[in-house]
Amino acid sequence: MVTYIVRRLITAVLILFGASFIVYILTALSGDPLADLRQLRTPNKEALIQSRVELLDLNTPPPIRYFIWLSGAAKCVVPFLGTCDLGQSIQGEPVTEALARAMGQTISLVTAATILAIVVGISLGIITALRQYSGLDYGVTFMAFLFFSLPIFWLAVLLKEYAAIGFNDFLAEPHIPISALLVIGLVSAVIWGILAGGSWKRKGLAAVIGFVVAFGILFVMDVTGWFVDPGLGPVLIAIFGVGVAYAVTGLTSGLKNRRALYSALLMVPIGLICYYALNPLLSAATPLMIVLLAAGAILVGCIVGYFMGGYDRGQSMRAGAIAAFLIGSLIVLDRFLVTWSAYSSNSRVRGRPIATTGASTPGLDGDFWIAGLDNFTHLLLPTIALMLASLAGYSRYSRSSMLEIMNMDYIRTARAKGLSERTVVMRHAFRNALIPLATLVAFDIGALIGGAVITEQVFAFSGMGALFINALNRVDPNPIMGFFLITGILALVFNLIADLAYSALDPRVRVKA
Repeated sequence: MVTYIVRRLITAVLILFGASFIVYILTALSGDPLADLRQLRTPNKEALIQSRVELLDLNTPPPIRYFIWLSGAAKCVVPFLGTCDLGQSIQGEPVTEALARAMGQTISLVTAATILAIVVGISLGIITALRQYSGLDYGVTFMAFLFFSLPIFWLAVLLKEYAAIGFNDFLAEPHIPISALLVIGLVSAVIWGILAGGSWKRKGLAAVIGFVVAFGILFVMDVTGWFVDPGLGPVLIAIFGVGVAYAVTGLTSGLKNRRALYSALLMVPIGLICYYALNPLLSAATPLMIVLLAAGAILVGCIVGYFMGGYDRGQSMRAGAIAAFLIGSLIVLDRFLVTWSAYSSNSRVRGRPIATTGASTPGLDGDFWIAGLDNFTHLLLPTIALMLASLAGYSRYSRSSMLEIMNMDYIRTARAKGLSERTVVMRHAFRNALIPLATLVAFDIGALIGGAVITEQVFAFSGMGALFINALNRVDPNPIMGFFLITGILALVFNLIADLAYSALDPRVRVKA
C-alpha cells in the first residue's frame, strides 16, 4: 500500500511538472499583457509600461520565467523550503493573497451545494431504484433531467426573480391567500400520494394527509404571524425530536431494536433541558463553541446508547449519537429563527433579507447569529442553483448502480435467509452501490476549489473561477498558474483517494505496487 501511494505521488509530481510547463507557455504566448497600457495617452505611459515589464519580468523568455516561477511554487508544495511565493498579479498583488481570498469565497459558495447534491442525489437514486417504474421514479427522473438541462445562468435568474425578489416582497406583507393555500395543499397531496406508493387506497389516504398537513401548517403560520417573528420553541422541538428519533432508529437499526429507539427518544428530554440551560450561553455563541457543543451532544448520545445496551450496543450508541446531533441542530435552528426578525429589520438589510449578489451585506454589524443569517441569505440562491444542476448525475448513477446490485445473487440469498428489507438494503446493497460513485464523488469534491465560473459571475462572488477568468483576460500568468497548481494538486490527490476508496468499499479490490 505504501509503495503504491509513493509511486502514485511521484507520478503526480511528474504530471504536474509537464502540465504546468505547457500551461505557462501557452498563457505567456496567448496575448500581450501590456495591451491596455499601450492604448493609454497619458504622459507617464512609458513609465507604466516599464513598471509592468519589471513586475512580470517580461524581458526574460517564457521558458526561463517558468523555472523562476517553479522555484517559488516548490516552496508551497514541499515543506521546509521557505516561504511560499507564486509571484505577483498584474496589479502588483501577491498571488498567494489573491488565492487565499478567492478560495474562501469559493469554498463557502460551492461546498454546501456539492455536499447537498451528493447526499440528496444518492438518496433519491436509491429510493427510485427501490421503487422502479413507479410514479416517484418517473417524477424524480423528469425533474432531475429538467434541472440538469436548464442553463445555470437562467436557473440563477429565475431564483433571483421568484425566490429572492418575490419572497422579499411577500415578507413586506406576509399574508397567504386561501387560493394559494389550496394550491400548495394540492401540490403537497400529489407529492404525498406519489411517495406513498402501494394501492390506490393508500395513495389517496396519503394525499389527504398531505393536503391537511400542508394547508394546516401554512394556515397556522399565517394566522400567528410566524413569517414576521419565526421560531420553533420547545413544543415543536419536542415534536420534531420524536420524529427524528423514530427516523434515525428506523434507518440505522430498525424499529424492532427497542433499546436503540429508547436511546434516540431519550435525547428529546435531554435536548429540552439543554434548550433552557444553554440559552444564556448561546447568547455569546462563537463558531468554536457551536462545534464543541455538537461534539458534546454526540458524546452524550454515545454514552446514553452505551448504557442502554441491548443485543447490539453499537446500534444504540449510533442511534443516540445521531439523534442527539440532529436535536441539537434543531435548537441551533430555533436560535437562528428567533434572530431572524432582528436581522431582517436591520438598517442595512431594510426588510429584504434574501440577497441576490455578493457574499455578505456591507457594513453589517452583529453577533454570531446575525452574521450566520447574513451568510445563509447570501449563499441560499447560489447553493440551490448549483445543487439542482448537479443533482441529476448523482441520482442517475446511484439509481443504475442500485438496480444492478439488487439483482445480484447475494441479495436474493439475503432475502431467502429471512432478513428484513431494511437490512438487505442498508447492510448488503447500499455499500456496494456506492462503489461506482467513488470516482464521481472524489472528483467533484476535488473540483470544489476550481469554483463555479458562471454562478460566481451571476451572483457576484469573487471566487476561484472569477480569478481565473479575469487573469486569462488580462494575460496574467501568475494567478493562472496559482489556480492551476491548486486545482491540479487536488485533482491528482482525489484521484488517488478514489482508488483507495475502491479498495475500502470492495474487499475484492486491492491496490498493489
